[in-house]
Amino acid sequence: MTAASTKALIEAYYAAFNAWDIERFIGLLTDDVAHDINQGGRETGRDAFRAFLARMDRCYAEQIVEISIMVNEDGSRAAAEFIVLGTYKATDDGLPAASGQTYRLPAGAFFEIRDGKVARISNYYNLQDWLRQVGA
Repeated sequence: MTAASTKALIEAYYAAFNAWDIERFIGLLTDDVAHDINQGGRETGRDAFRAFLARMDRCYAEQIVEISIMVNEDGSRAAAEFIVLGTYKATDDGLPAASGQTYRLPAGAFFEIRDGKVARISNYYNLQDWLRQVGA
């Protein structure tokens, strides 16, 4: 991969997310993709990622905006900083009750790229900020 092709891959990743085009989104991942959940554990594989997305779809409506992508020289790693615009639409396990609260949350992600696909995604945001915004 080149830095330019990795940048295009990450742009496609967020475009698929924002369009909620799950099949396109999953297609950008390696079969053994590692997904590091903010303040949580690591899940591995496309099936686990698909299950995560199903939970996200049930509980949240989100759009990623103001995306800034940084890529290393050989295209093997990337990072993105962005804003999550969201609505908390159904209560997620272990979190406060949902009632349609909206939030604007700065966030970031780190990527490892292998064979032209995302092999690792690690997401980070300030959970305390999110809790404050949803009224916890």
